[in-house]
Amino acid sequence: MSTEWKERLVIREARPEDDAAIGELLVEAFITQYAKKLPEVQYTEERKRQLRDVASKRAVAKVLVAELEGRVVGTVALWPPGAPGAEAWVPGAADLRHLATAVDFHGRGLSTPLLDAAERVAREWSVPAICLHVRRGAEGVARMYQRRGFVREPAGDLDTPSVYLEAYLLRFPG
Repeated sequence: MSTEWKERLVIREARPEDDAAIGELLVEAFITQYAKKLPEVQYTEERKRQLRDVASKRAVAKVLVAELEGRVVGTVALWPPGAPGAEAWVPGAADLRHLATAVDFHGRGLSTPLLDAAERVAREWSVPAICLHVRRGAEGVARMYQRRGFVREPAGDLDTPSVYLEAYLLRFPG
């Protein structure tokens, strides 16, 4: 696949009619990515249900999609400060989650325009930073965020019964 798709890509806010496509994209992308890199990670039916519940996420967070010729090929969500379910540990910060691309776009740079758009939204909100978590062991994902300027912030780590999440932070100047 060439990169000419980049010229036709549209990044926009998700709509209710996108929910099913976003949910399936999240489940497929997460299962495929982790199956390759962290085969010990298993996705329960409950976790899949949570990923597919895009309507509830849109009610509290800004969900963005990458659309190519009518097909949702990527997504990312940004929780504003204080929103229900936000996991940001820095006061006033946004919480970035659920970055995923369609499997046939893995490794093709589609995360860049999605993250660019999420960072623009965060700046429009005038937040001091974006917080995010990466599953321990997902070094490639962590490196992608670090290349964008996110720094490891152990104070924000989450140790849940099912997963250990390492915290990363992108501070905005000013």
